[in-house]
Parts: sequence; C-alpha cells; structure tokens
Amino acid sequence: MGENSVWLARRGLHVWGIDVSAVAITQATELADRHGVSQRCRFDVVDLDDGLPDGPPVDVVLCHRFREPRLYQALRARVAPGGLLAICVLSEVGAEPGRFRARAGELRARFGDLQVIAEHESDGEAWLLARVS
Repeated sequence: MGENSVWLARRGLHVWGIDVSAVAITQATELADRHGVSQRCRFDVVDLDDGLPDGPPVDVVLCHRFREPRLYQALRARVAPGGLLAICVLSEVGAEPGRFRARAGELRARFGDLQVIAEHESDGEAWLLARVS
C-alpha cells in the first residue's frame, strides 16, 4: 500500500491509504516521510470487512489485493465522474480456486459497464483499470 500511495503522492495526488494492519500503516507513513510526501498522504487502520468508510468522491480509487464483492458497488460509487477505478485481486485464473480468489471474468462482469481502459487475468491475479462516466 505504501509504495502505491507514495507513487501517487509524488505525482501530485492527495492519498488516503487504508489497511487493516497497523504495521502496514506505520510502514506506509514512514515511507511517505522518507519521500517527502507525507503532507499529501493520510493513512488509517480500517477493516474493510466493516464496509468502506464514509468520504467524498475521489478522482482515483486503487484497491490492491483485497477482494470483497460486497464492496464493489461502494468502490465504484466513490469515484468522481471522470475518475479512475483500479482494482487488483487474487484470481482463480492460473491458480487454485479459493474463497479469496476472483472467478474468471469477475472484474469484467462487475465493472464492464464502465469505460474499461485495460484488464488482465493470469498467474493467480486479475486487475482492471476503468474510467467512471
């Protein structure tokens, strides 16, 4: 989470990073400090199993390696018109099926009505980048 957040912050975006792990939050905060972008970053411990926290629409939502289909609608609703949704999840494509893995085509099925810019599924991972109208 920290590397993605710092990358976005170094390009001028304001970032709110959330993770269930306090250790990950500490590491992300320290990384942002080292790269001089802490003023553009906010990090909080949040358990997404409890739902997406309230907040305003944003230009970019990046969900990395967290799959909870109940949150898909909330993630897309959080993206401001013209903004981007980037989602990466573990996948059954090229890997053993499992509770935390998306089925083949899951991201396209749930987000295909958006303007899909790019997508890929292989080697146990699936990702999709889409623009919200």
